[in-house]
Amino acid sequence: MKLTSSLHRIGNDIVAAYLVVTPAGVTVIDAGLAGHWHDLNVELTSIGLTIADVKGIILTHGDSDHVGFAERLRREHGVPVYIGAADAARAKGGPKPANAKQPMKLGPLLAFGAYTVRKGGLRTTWLTDVVEVRGGETLDLPGEPQIIALPGHSEGSIALYVPMADAVFVGDGLTTRHVMTGTTGPQPAPFTDDPDQAIVSLQSILATDATWVLPGHGAPWKGGVRAAVDAVARRGD
Repeated sequence: MKLTSSLHRIGNDIVAAYLVVTPAGVTVIDAGLAGHWHDLNVELTSIGLTIADVKGIILTHGDSDHVGFAERLRREHGVPVYIGAADAARAKGGPKPANAKQPMKLGPLLAFGAYTVRKGGLRTTWLTDVVEVRGGETLDLPGEPQIIALPGHSEGSIALYVPMADAVFVGDGLTTRHVMTGTTGPQPAPFTDDPDQAIVSLQSILATDATWVLPGHGAPWKGGVRAAVDAVARRGD
């Protein structure tokens, strides 16, 4: 799905990953579920590119619905996988904290489960090698993504700001579609380790003043970062 000439999305409002497309190549942000490998190849083909044009993949955190095809891309094509240092173990299949009971509605819950199964979410291949990154770094990848520490959803969650795309990628720092209830619009994401910290951390992305806010779940938000963060704060009260 083309958002702009430099921004593409694969997946859908249930689970999504993104491509930053530049003349120097492609940076993939998050890897969705294992079955999104096919979607990645289809999207690249649609713009006249191939896997060989992918120069790196950055994971916003280490949960299974973001790790997806990352190890395949690394192992079969030598593409480095970057992740926040504190989430490296999580992306390798390490333990994650138990979360509080989540609100849910049957329809959205079944849709999330069915999509996860259909896209290979029950056969996650965890990472075996990663490049650890920290807030404040700018990576030498297409789009020159800037790392912003975003702890809360997980200890090592990060956001990525790509100035040339006027976009900030937030992973599960917020969501625009709650996968368990179907509620839409910017709001706190479910399955968050430290919900209060997650909301506080969103202040870190305000300085980007980005137009696009791109979550791992839900529709792309084009209403500006300030409006998105304010909406999450209101709904998190």
